[in-house]
Amino acid sequence: MIKKILISQPEPTSANSPYYDIAKRYGVEIVFRPFIKVEPLTPKEFRAQKISILDHTAVVFTSRLSIDNFFMLAKEMRIPIPEDMKYFCITETVAQYIQKYVQYRKRKVFFGSTGKVDDLIPLILKHKAERYFIPLSDVHNPQFTDLLDSKNIKHSDAVMYRTVSNDFGPDEPFDYDMLIFFSPSGVQSLQKNFPDFEQGNIVIGTLGPSTAKAVREAGLRLDIEAPSPEYPSISSAIDDHLRKANG
Repeated sequence: MIKKILISQPEPTSANSPYYDIAKRYGVEIVFRPFIKVEPLTPKEFRAQKISILDHTAVVFTSRLSIDNFFMLAKEMRIPIPEDMKYFCITETVAQYIQKYVQYRKRKVFFGSTGKVDDLIPLILKHKAERYFIPLSDVHNPQFTDLLDSKNIKHSDAVMYRTVSNDFGPDEPFDYDMLIFFSPSGVQSLQKNFPDFEQGNIVIGTLGPSTAKAVREAGLRLDIEAPSPEYPSISSAIDDHLRKANG
């Protein structure tokens, strides 16, 4: 019987999240508690990469996190972002988030339609003369920058933020019947926080092949895996598991 589930992500901002429906349907407690958190690099750490933002005429944003850390670090280093800087974003949602820092209407903002990095390449090729700056996490997939290299696009990549373990406090309860992970870093954080962790009857679920691989490599049993032909989302996989386990 599963009574308490840890979702290792921040709590959804939408009241329509499927997690709330699952909690109500099966009478389970769902706790949103990330195993990892993001922190910005210090100005000193950024400068050590010897890359100047002002040497570039366009910025590529692949997430809202990259936007937050780009503008916050630029402000901390007192770097004035030029009015004519162009922004290329992976989705329209990410593009709209720029309004938090700049006047959206006055900027030149471009965005992809599929949410895939490949989708940005045609847009960037239309502006091939630009010099692109790409803010990254310390953990990132080099696929996009490799694509830019293959197209001879001038660009610089710089780490601006890092993923670290969001440690559990000594008095923080860890009495979950199910753990859901969304990144390999989350699995690593579990091992860091609980080096003597024994899975026993605890159900472990993952979203994405790299996270599933990390669970198996940690010697843990993977009970729920998404996406799959049967379960396109992690919420649908959890729902089905609870239907079978809890009735």
